[in-house]
Amino acid sequence: MGAVKEDVGGMAWNAVLQARGEEREKRIAELVSAMSLEDKIREMSGTTSPFKQLYMLLHYNKFPFLAGGNRRLGIPPIRFTDGPRGVALGNSTCFPVSMARGASWDRELEERIGEAMGLEARAQGADFFGGVCINLPRHPGWGRAQETFGEDPFLLGEMGAAMVRGLQKHVMACVKHYACNSIEESRFFVDVRVDERTLREVYLPHFKRCVEEGATAVMSAYNRVNGDYCAHSRHLLRDILKGEWGFRGLVMSDFLWGTRDTVKAALGGLDIEMPVRIHFGRRLKKAVINGKVPESLIDEAVTRILRAKAAFAAPAHPFLYTRDRVACAEHAALALESARRSMVLLKNEGGLLPLQRSSLRSLAVIGRLADVPNIGDKGSSRVRPPYVITPLQGIREAAGSVEVVYDDGSDPGRAAATAGKCDAVVVVVGFTGREEGESIPYMKGVGGDREDLSLRAEDVSLIACVAEANRRCVVAVEAGSAFLTSGWKEKVAAILVAWYPGMEGGRALAEILFGEVNPSGKLPVTFPEENGQLPPFDKRARSVEYGYYHGYRLFDREGMEPAFAFGFGLSYTSFDYSGLRLSAGELRAGDTLVVEAEVSNGGGRAGEEVAQLYVSSPGMEIDRPQKELKGFARVRLEPGETKTVSFTLKAEDLAYYHAESSCWRIEEGEYRVFVGPSSRAGDLSLVASFTIAR
Repeated sequence: MGAVKEDVGGMAWNAVLQARGEEREKRIAELVSAMSLEDKIREMSGTTSPFKQLYMLLHYNKFPFLAGGNRRLGIPPIRFTDGPRGVALGNSTCFPVSMARGASWDRELEERIGEAMGLEARAQGADFFGGVCINLPRHPGWGRAQETFGEDPFLLGEMGAAMVRGLQKHVMACVKHYACNSIEESRFFVDVRVDERTLREVYLPHFKRCVEEGATAVMSAYNRVNGDYCAHSRHLLRDILKGEWGFRGLVMSDFLWGTRDTVKAALGGLDIEMPVRIHFGRRLKKAVINGKVPESLIDEAVTRILRAKAAFAAPAHPFLYTRDRVACAEHAALALESARRSMVLLKNEGGLLPLQRSSLRSLAVIGRLADVPNIGDKGSSRVRPPYVITPLQGIREAAGSVEVVYDDGSDPGRAAATAGKCDAVVVVVGFTGREEGESIPYMKGVGGDREDLSLRAEDVSLIACVAEANRRCVVAVEAGSAFLTSGWKEKVAAILVAWYPGMEGGRALAEILFGEVNPSGKLPVTFPEENGQLPPFDKRARSVEYGYYHGYRLFDREGMEPAFAFGFGLSYTSFDYSGLRLSAGELRAGDTLVVEAEVSNGGGRAGEEVAQLYVSSPGMEIDRPQKELKGFARVRLEPGETKTVSFTLKAEDLAYYHAESSCWRIEEGEYRVFVGPSSRAGDLSLVASFTIAR
């Protein structure tokens, strides 16, 4: 098998690009069959120059990471860049972190954000974006929880699919990290033990949803699952992903330690090793020559890679990708819109918020984070925007005639004295990339997991001192996931979760505080009352058991009360639910149920509500959660206005995985649907039943 001649190779690739459908598949097969073994193996690994690799040890993602490519054959390389709160190249728009965007429960907004990220990636020379992080945080203290959309598989899948749709208008979307990756500090070696039913029902549905949406690529995780490294796992990659789900895209490894063994990775189903050739270079060629890896598997991998490259080789509107679109005014406005919809109001005692400028002469802003650009993790997801609006800057811009007095909080006594002299006070506390985020080897004091969800002791002390001096106290918390409020929440009048709110976050925070924006975010993760309510979490574990229950499902099962429930969030107005109705009382396999309800704005100002649909299966033989999220709808309502929210539920959505027969089954019997503003039992006042029969 000889190498393709230069002119023939270039013509062959052009023929691939000009073809469509089955004709394109035929052209790809012809090209692969004419390529030499060396040509094919080159497509299966990173090809960034050694100089750029060394440079990016200090300046990660300064350039796109290349994979494959062959000038002689006319085949371009893949050009990869990271995410997921924005493009890691250049000075891109920094959006709120994914956990914050999960709190928006807004599919349409997330699709627009994905579209903006895809455009900025392409404008800076990338065509492959690794920003669709949909790992499920079994414990909210996982350092990279901020990179994902929440604790529930359905929410993760819907938000991830929306991002895929947006991104793939411009670039290839890479979904990561497949699978069971939710401990940061032991991610390179931990073995996650999980039974097949739990794997299928809890840790994989969101990946399947993104595959169904057409995601081009899946990145394998560092960790092991049931003894096998994810990049070597035939069960995960070949049996489930490429087999059962019919995934036609490519699988790439996580960087450097994502691949450990040449033969196991090739047999297991890995297509590209990133970011350099370690196992998929000479070692892979030797394995093929020695008969340890069939060349047919190499052909399959290269076919997948060329298929992906061809699909995104020629964008429909190339004139869009100019540098002036990066962090442009339109995208900054989108970041601001996202921050507005993401922040969650947890408490508002006595209606302190929104603050009324007409009744305020002075406002104290306390805390070092109020005056610090704090946009989250500084690992592979780091974005370097052209500017960041801090909380203090945003409040000063929005305050009008109100005097804003700032104290960094380093001396609690002085801060309390400052607060006591003002009409109201905003305390900004929380975490940074030092306390949570990606754990980088050999770099201490950066990122990692939080086994204890408490705020820093200094923050708790500061809140207590300031709240004692001024009862009109608002606490705004910047964080990437859940945190404990016990011991201080009863001392303050209002609590607002700001998350890591992106480059426009300070402006959004101020707009909510002063009432220009009505808060509408809902928690995408359960906030516990204490650490002991959560699953065990050892951030240095070498082996860990992932059980069937976590998050709100675990709280329901154990009868525990959280501090704030999954799906919870307050507004400056009130919403009423009524008129629940089902399109049918009985379903059979293949049937679809439409669930509708009325949501009314009973308050005096416009607002947005996130209506949530949960389903339970009481009395069934199979152990199931008391309720599972199966739908959500975001609706905007003027004062006094009523709108209908509608959810679609398929009988197959209620199936469970029967491990003994390796198939999905739908249990017959009665099911209940609940509709309301959160997962809290008291909020789910609308209840109806239907049955599934043969």
